[in-house]
Amino acid sequence: MGVRFTGWGIGLPENIVTNDDLSKTLDTSDEWISERTGIRERRIGSSTRELAVLAGTEAMKDAGVSPSDIDVLILATTTPERMAPATAPMVANDLAMTCMSMDLNAACSGFMYGVRTAQGLLETGAKRVLLIGAEHLSGWVDWSDRNTAVLLGDGGGAAVLEYDENVNEILSFVLGSDGASADILTAPHGGYFYMDGPEVFRRAVRVVVDSAEKAMALAGVSADQISLVVPHQANIRIIQAVTQRLGIDMDRAVITLDRYGNTSSASIPLAYYDALKNGRVKSGEYALMTGFGAGMTWASAVMKWA
Repeated sequence: MGVRFTGWGIGLPENIVTNDDLSKTLDTSDEWISERTGIRERRIGSSTRELAVLAGTEAMKDAGVSPSDIDVLILATTTPERMAPATAPMVANDLAMTCMSMDLNAACSGFMYGVRTAQGLLETGAKRVLLIGAEHLSGWVDWSDRNTAVLLGDGGGAAVLEYDENVNEILSFVLGSDGASADILTAPHGGYFYMDGPEVFRRAVRVVVDSAEKAMALAGVSADQISLVVPHQANIRIIQAVTQRLGIDMDRAVITLDRYGNTSSASIPLAYYDALKNGRVKSGEYALMTGFGAGMTWASAVMKWA
C-alpha cells in the first residue's frame, strides 16, 4: 500500500507588511530583523477559514479532483475561528463538502502531523484526503512586542493525498512531543503569543536534528542523498544550524520566510509549493520535510517523489 501527493495549493493575504513598515511603530529596523531571522516581509490579513478555502481550492484543481472526491478534510491550525465548532467543517462547507472534517493542532508541526494522520486514514480505507495548513497568526500577536511581532505572518497551504496501490512517496516518519516545554512558546486564552527565543532555538535545533537523523535512518538514505530539505520556516539561523549539523548543504534547503515570515502549520506546504513551482521537485529524488512547534512538537519525514 502507498500514499502519494497529487495536488498542491496556497492561499495568501494580499497585504504585505515589510520590516520598514514595522520599524515605524516598533524599536527595530529592517537590518535588525533580517540579520536575526532572515525575514524581510510577511503577509497579514484575511482569516484562517478564508486562507484554507483558497489553498484547498487550488490543491483540488491541481489534483484534478472535485469536492465529492474527497473522503476526509484535515485542517492543521493553531488559530481556529472559534472554540467550537472546529473550523474544518466550515471550510468543508465553503468547499461544498460534507465529508469527515476535523481540526488538528500541533502548532508549527501541524502540517506534518496531518500528513501522518492522512497516511493512516489512506492505508485503512480512505481514498483521498485534503490536508490544509492555515493560520491567522496576526490576530494573536502583540504588535508592541518586537520579539514576536516581527516573526509571524498569515497564510495557507494545502495538499491532496491519495491511496496508490503501486506508488508510495512517504518512506519514513518520526514524530514526538515534550509537554514539559509547553511554556517556552505559548498563547493563553484571550492572550498573545509569548516566546522564550533562546530556549526555543536550543531545543528546536536539537529535536529537529535528532528526528531528521532518525527519519533518514528509517528510510535507509544518507544526508548526501537528500536533494531537498523543506523545513518549517521559523528562523534562518535555526535552518542553518540544522542543515550544518545534518551535513546537508544550505543551498538544498527551501527558504520562503524572507517573504512570508513564520506561518506555523502553513509554512511547510508554502515552502514545498515554492520549490515545486521553481522546478526543484524532481521525480525519483529524496526530500526531507522537518519541523517543530509549540508543545513542544516535532516531525520529520523522508519522501521520494514519484
